[in-house]
Amino acid sequence: MSVLRALRQVTASSSRAVARPVARTPLRLATVQLAPRASMTAVRAFSVSARRLSEGSTDVVLSQKLAEELKYEKEAAVDATEPEFLKTFKEQGIWTVHDVLGNDEVTLTRKFGNETVRLMFSIADIQSAEEDPEYEQEEGEGAEDQPLHSYPVRASFSVTKANAKGSINIDTMCQEGAFIIDNMSYYPDAQLGTELTAEADWKRRGLYIGPQFDTLDVAVQEEIEKWVQERGINENLAMFIPEYSEYKEQKEYVRWLENVKNFVEA
Repeated sequence: MSVLRALRQVTASSSRAVARPVARTPLRLATVQLAPRASMTAVRAFSVSARRLSEGSTDVVLSQKLAEELKYEKEAAVDATEPEFLKTFKEQGIWTVHDVLGNDEVTLTRKFGNETVRLMFSIADIQSAEEDPEYEQEEGEGAEDQPLHSYPVRASFSVTKANAKGSINIDTMCQEGAFIIDNMSYYPDAQLGTELTAEADWKRRGLYIGPQFDTLDVAVQEEIEKWVQERGINENLAMFIPEYSEYKEQKEYVRWLENVKNFVEA
């Protein structure tokens, strides 16, 4: 009897061991089926949260301030059309203005005999000058005796000839109706001397650009200044550059306000 009981216990234990996995298998399958639904719910919740985060609480206030500034700048402008000084400059028919909207650099070009003269300057110099403490002090002291646009603007000239290789580049500072020459360099390759690329700029850095202008013999300085002035790099142009820099900076500032405002409101 004890042997038969032992056999029944072993048989019962074996039956339970086999039955347990079979009974739990459907439960595992149900869990696997529910997992994707839970994941989709999480993604849905995340997308809703992201959409809400893109609508910041400061958007409305910022948009209002930008609109106020934009309205003020447009009302402060005397005339939205081309200013008189620019019309007069163009009517002279000497220089051609190349101004690309959104760029901070302006290019002027002209023909002089068989030469092509190119001038470049940046409106970024205006902000740099206004942030300079020395400029603010000079502006406050004796401002009535100073020209209307007395801050310095760097200008670079290049002169190339159709029948000759190379180019002459002149770095100057335009201030108070005059050009102050820093240096005059010669490049045997005209493309290298005039090309506006990072590669060309890197190559120019390794070349000898000539001495500082003020270290030259005084007689040589005077003749170079006459040579430069004969090509239209004179007092009239020195007065035009700062005035046009302010005009362009104002246009770009208004455009910047409009772009930022439209982006915030989108």
